[in-house]
Amino acid sequence: MSHPDYRLNLRPLGTPRGASSLAGPRGVGASPGDKKSKSKTTRGKKKSIFETYLSKEDVSEGLKRGTLIQGVLRINPKKFHEAFIPSPDGDRDIFIDGVVARNRALNGDLVVVNLLPEEQWKVIKPESNDKETEGAYESDLPEELCGSHLLQQSLKGYNDSPDVIIEAQFDDSDSEDGHGNMQNALVDGVKKLSVCVHEKGKEDAGAPVTKDENTFMSQDTRALPEKSLQRSAKVVYILEKKHSRAATGFLKLLADKNSELFRKYALFSPSDHRVPRIYVPLKDCPRDFVTRPKDYANTLFICRIVDWKEDSNFALGQLAKSLGQAGEIEPETEGILTEYGVDFSDFSSEVLECLPQDLPWTIPPEEFSKRRDLRSPSSSKKCFRIKDCVFTIDPSTARDLDDALSCKPVADGNFEVGVHIADVSYFVPEGSSLDKVAAERATSVYLVQKVVPMLPRLLCEELCSLNPMTDKLTFSVIWTLTPKGKILSEWFGQTVIRSCTKLSYEHAQSMIEGPTRKIPEEELPPVSPEHTSEEVHRAVLNLHRIAKELRQQRFVDGALRLDQLKLAFTLDHETGLPQGCHIYEYRDSNKLVEEFMLLANMAVARKIHCAFPERALLRRHPPPQTKMLNDLVEFCDQMGLPMDFSSAGALNKSLMETFGDDKYSLARKEVLTNMCSRPMQMALYFCSGVLQDQAQFRHYALNVPLYTHFTSPIRRFADVLVHRLLAATLAGHQGGLSSARGSQAPSDPGQGHHAAQNPAKDGTHTAPASGPPTTLCPGYRELPDVEPEALQKQADHCNDRRMASKRVQELSTSLFFAILVKESGPLESEAMVMGVLSQAFDVLVLRYGVQKRIYCNALPLQSYRFQKVGKKPELTLVWEPEDAEQGPAQQVVSIFSLVEVVLRAEATALKYSAILKRPGTEGLLDWQDEQGGRDLAEEQD
Repeated sequence: MSHPDYRLNLRPLGTPRGASSLAGPRGVGASPGDKKSKSKTTRGKKKSIFETYLSKEDVSEGLKRGTLIQGVLRINPKKFHEAFIPSPDGDRDIFIDGVVARNRALNGDLVVVNLLPEEQWKVIKPESNDKETEGAYESDLPEELCGSHLLQQSLKGYNDSPDVIIEAQFDDSDSEDGHGNMQNALVDGVKKLSVCVHEKGKEDAGAPVTKDENTFMSQDTRALPEKSLQRSAKVVYILEKKHSRAATGFLKLLADKNSELFRKYALFSPSDHRVPRIYVPLKDCPRDFVTRPKDYANTLFICRIVDWKEDSNFALGQLAKSLGQAGEIEPETEGILTEYGVDFSDFSSEVLECLPQDLPWTIPPEEFSKRRDLRSPSSSKKCFRIKDCVFTIDPSTARDLDDALSCKPVADGNFEVGVHIADVSYFVPEGSSLDKVAAERATSVYLVQKVVPMLPRLLCEELCSLNPMTDKLTFSVIWTLTPKGKILSEWFGQTVIRSCTKLSYEHAQSMIEGPTRKIPEEELPPVSPEHTSEEVHRAVLNLHRIAKELRQQRFVDGALRLDQLKLAFTLDHETGLPQGCHIYEYRDSNKLVEEFMLLANMAVARKIHCAFPERALLRRHPPPQTKMLNDLVEFCDQMGLPMDFSSAGALNKSLMETFGDDKYSLARKEVLTNMCSRPMQMALYFCSGVLQDQAQFRHYALNVPLYTHFTSPIRRFADVLVHRLLAATLAGHQGGLSSARGSQAPSDPGQGHHAAQNPAKDGTHTAPASGPPTTLCPGYRELPDVEPEALQKQADHCNDRRMASKRVQELSTSLFFAILVKESGPLESEAMVMGVLSQAFDVLVLRYGVQKRIYCNALPLQSYRFQKVGKKPELTLVWEPEDAEQGPAQQVVSIFSLVEVVLRAEATALKYSAILKRPGTEGLLDWQDEQGGRDLAEEQD
């Protein structure tokens, strides 16, 4: 497979891809298939290519002394000879050059490195514009800084429509990190800029630079400023092989037909160039592969690495499976799932035996005595209560309904608002086979066309899912709120609910946009007889008003949100192929749900940490990486952007105030948002008893001291663990602390905990930590038998699987978009320049939210020149004239330039390139007429 780095870089046969030129003859080594690999002096013993790993004892001692450093290895997907680990001090990443220095570690592995002598550190030229000197993340954006949108869902059951809207499901609690989706104003035709060349005041950088802009030094490093050096290291130990050691790719015959290896092995070439090439036994290959290798040239296989010896450039592996033709949806999807270690097998009979066997299942009578009954009077004996109007708001295609809301007016113009979450822990006994497989999967994985569930579908879609007009077991947090969102009281408990209807985000949005309009019944889903659509409409409007107040206060109190464009697809029902795509619009109905899920997650975090200060499962978000943030500050200064990066709230305020509402300003804001995401770190689950410094508990983006995940137990195992802790809290297992102070509770409190609330300075509401214990019923569960270290291990696994799930989701989106370009392209769009290099530039394609690199040598140019105006890099492109009568057209490309691009499929499966359109050519198609840009409402009609 071709790669830009290969163009003039000829390698000796047998050299591992990405091996450093610094390695010299010893670094390259000899191929195991090379007959001449054994000289007279080394006959009988192959020369080692990789260093022997240090002993566990030496590693432990080195880490204690600080002479060794550990970190997660990240390999640059664009330049796979470059790898990085984070610097412990938050400074510039530590650089690892080439396969030899990586020492057989793969992307994502937890490794131990030894710093090289300073004279071998990487030199970064001051004029370098390639910001890839920091570790290239596969996914720069922490999922929680945006409202992450899970792509929903299977085509099954939608025979009434030829096209299925695959919506972006709003991940209610992931917006904790601030990332969401921009309004569609950005993509309806961004105002074009005219570009002209100003000859004065330019710093000419001369001819295009052909060498890598970041090179290793040959001069004395002592003469260089400290800023121009990047610490470099080599891997000396792999603490944990987190990479699955599985890869998809293609089979090839070995080049030397006369070698002994040719008769025993084939060569497996992974699609991901960060994985080494692998020898696989011919006995694993198709029988006719040796005689008819071309028949398998486009066949995708899965291979697993089983060994990688010190004296071999290539790993040894076993061919696991033939997937099918490359570029097709299902083979590619299975390959993605396998590479990232996603268990998509059927649940075993042992696991399924843990589920209720007598179906249809009904709530046992004794359970009602242990829970507060929130069902309407016709279903409950407590007819004196005002009925609770409980309902769900989800994507129209969603089947795993985790959460429901309720809202009713109470005395003095206030409201009783409830968040009700499926009580999954009731159906997942701790220590059972079901519990073990759910813990191992840790999360559901959402693909464009389907979902790989964490739990069996009987639980996900029936027993736990809060489907309308059926009795369900839930955990609830219920507040008494003023219309301004001030918390007057707070109650936690296990409940029984009966949702009166299943609203989609579109249903709720129509209610919000038409507050006085009577919506015809045929435009709404069925509502249970105990309630009316008008009652639901009023509840939605009240929740919306309170949510707006909560949201406004959150940002006043210093929260951050980084909006990013997200794609949603329409799929052909019969073929499953993408027919079109559109930018998912994040609207007030999404924000409504988000605010109350955040409120519940923060409330539960405070509750379980108060009860179990050493054993609470919480979620922290560290501050941005210092060096990358400083680089961004410097960039904004150079560009004349008055951005304040001193805190999350200051950054959010800058993003809101620096840019106007015109379409060009929104495009610039989107580009800068992408840049701001790069220094951000991932949010992490952790056990409170493991971190000594409570300042590290903080959530940077939300700007709150405590946070957790409580609201999505059907698809996140961390939430199940939190439910168990909350149940133990409600049972009075306070871990040495008394329960919260009692206060006037919401109507009919039943069993549970309630607490008076006082706003804290940071905008959160904290309950007093002392006071008389609340009377509780015997129905709540015991404290989970887990020590802090064991809980931290579970938290680490949840972090790993969540990151893998996020990457799989991104790759699924990329797969479908690449197929859309092939099937419906070429596609045209406006794009904004994000970065300028000496011979290429990066753009954000505004209509589709994808980032692409455009290479100058792929364009019909007479010439191009890289230069700097002050400190701002720019390329001057001189286009070949279209005919003899025209002169050459000149175009200047700099950061924030608006250009027009064409996305065109390449011959290689799933590859597409972005080509810059010649300036002055005919404008773009209107957004509504664009292939792939059809409006959601039109598709529904």
